[in-house]
This record gives sequence, structure tokens and C-alpha cells, in this order.
Amino acid sequence: MTPEREAKLRKVVKNRQLDLTVVMEHVDDPHNISAVLRTCDAIGIHEVQIIDKSEPEEIKMGKRSAASALKWVELNYFQDADSCIERLKSNGFQIYSTHLSSKSSSLFDLDLTQRIALVFGNEKEGVSEEMLKMSDKNFNIPQVGMIQSLNISVACAVTLYEAFRQRNGSHQVGEDNFDELFELYTNK
Repeated sequence: MTPEREAKLRKVVKNRQLDLTVVMEHVDDPHNISAVLRTCDAIGIHEVQIIDKSEPEEIKMGKRSAASALKWVELNYFQDADSCIERLKSNGFQIYSTHLSSKSSSLFDLDLTQRIALVFGNEKEGVSEEMLKMSDKNFNIPQVGMIQSLNISVACAVTLYEAFRQRNGSHQVGEDNFDELFELYTNK
């Protein structure tokens, strides 16, 4: 490994966000899944949760739009929302779901500096009722146009960059996780 490559890997690992994750619930479009993964890598998310009734190897991803994000973002697959949320809550995550409702908070009113899982639903129906009931908060992205929703990959990107802005490098991998992650990334 060249010294430049090692320096880049060390910087990437140091800035991984272990206390921020994304949950995609029954997202159908492979390009949306891949675009979300690419954004997750861009802001340093280490793990993404995918809820889909299909087996992991059956879930299609847009290989071109992922631009190798699949190599750098760990994927955890669940066939139901219960098992995914149970795992996240047992690891101390608060669950924030996107939802168009008058009771939802604005994205810009959320404190995204905590240990948070951000849930995005599928393209047609959004987040399921089951997931909404398990969520700690529901939020929306303020909009002033005629259309009241964004494509999932765009909504995820807007949300993740707001979290990135709020965190501003304050959530970095601790010494106890660094060596393990560095070794993992070095072997990819």
C-alpha cells in the first residue's frame, strides 16, 4: 500500500460516523438504493440497514450509480421492520422516520448530533405504518413548491447533509474502533 493510500484510508476511517445510520424500507429502484449508499459513504456513514422481504442476494443495486460505495458501506439486511428496529434500539439508536404529516417535525428543527437511525420508505407508499409506530420521531423536509415530496435518494441526501452540517466533524471514530475499522478498510 502506498503512503498516500494509507493516509487516505486513515482519514476516511477517522471520520466514519458510527452513531448515524440509514434505514431503507422496501425501496424498489436499484438506482435509488445505490444513490443512497453513495451519499452515505460521502458523509462517512459506516452501516446502512435494508429492510426487504427478498433475500439479500436478490436485492438489485444500480452498480454504476453506486460508484463502488458497496465496497465501503456495510449493509445489514432484514426481512421485517421489527428485527431491524430491535437491533438499532438495542444499540442505543433513536429512530427518526420521514413522514408527510402535520404532526411531523421539520428536518431543520431536529438535533441530529445524537445516535440516530434515519428511516426512508419506498417510492410509492413511503414509510410503513408499522415503522411509524416504532419511530421516536417523524420528520419532513420543508418545501414550498406544489409537489410535497422528494425522490428518496434526494430526500436522504438532503437529510444526511443536514446531519453532516450539524455534526461538523465532532462525531469521529474513537481509538477503540479505529484499528478494527482500519484493518477492515485496508482489506477491501
